[in-house]
Amino acid sequence: MTHVLLKRTVLFVTFVLCWAVFAAVIAHGAPADATERGVVPFSGFAPGTIVVKTNERRLYFVLDEYRALRFPVGVGREGKTWRGTARIEGKYVKPAWSPPEEIRRDHPNLPEVIPGGAPNNPMGVAALTMRGGEYAIHGTNNPRSIGGFVSYGCIRMFNRDIRELYSMVAIGTPVIVEQ
Repeated sequence: MTHVLLKRTVLFVTFVLCWAVFAAVIAHGAPADATERGVVPFSGFAPGTIVVKTNERRLYFVLDEYRALRFPVGVGREGKTWRGTARIEGKYVKPAWSPPEEIRRDHPNLPEVIPGGAPNNPMGVAALTMRGGEYAIHGTNNPRSIGGFVSYGCIRMFNRDIRELYSMVAIGTPVIVEQ
C-alpha cells in the first residue's frame, strides 16, 4: 500500500511541476521562435534600413515600402538593451574579439583577445559594428541564445543569417533599435 501511495504522490508532484513550468512560460512569454524568418509585411522605414525590435527579438532588413526580411535575434539582457539610431561603421568576417571592460569585470578569466574563427569567439562568422565598435550585429558561437535577452547590448544572429545580412548591407547602412 505504501508503494502505491508513493507512486501516486510522485506522479501528482510531477504533474503539478509540469503545469507550473507551463504557466510560467505563458505568463512571461516564451523566447522568440528561432526558426521564424522570412519576408514579411513591413512599412514605415526606408528600404535598406535595419530595424531591430528588442521586445520581439527580431531584426528586420527593409526591402521596399511594404516588405522586410525578418530574422530572429538575441538582444541585450535586462539593463543592457539600448534604443536609438546608428549606422554600420565596419564589416568584418571572422572577427577577433576583445572583451569590453564591463564584460571583463564580470568574467575576469576571459583572455584579452579571442582570435577570429576560434570556437570560443562569441562574434561568430561575421560582425557589423556600430557606435565606434561599442555594439555589433554579429553571429554567435551559441545558437541557443537566439530568441533571448542574452547579451551586453549586441544583436546576435544565427551564423547563416549574419552571412546573409552581411552580403546585403554596406558601410553607412542605417540601424534603428526600438523596444
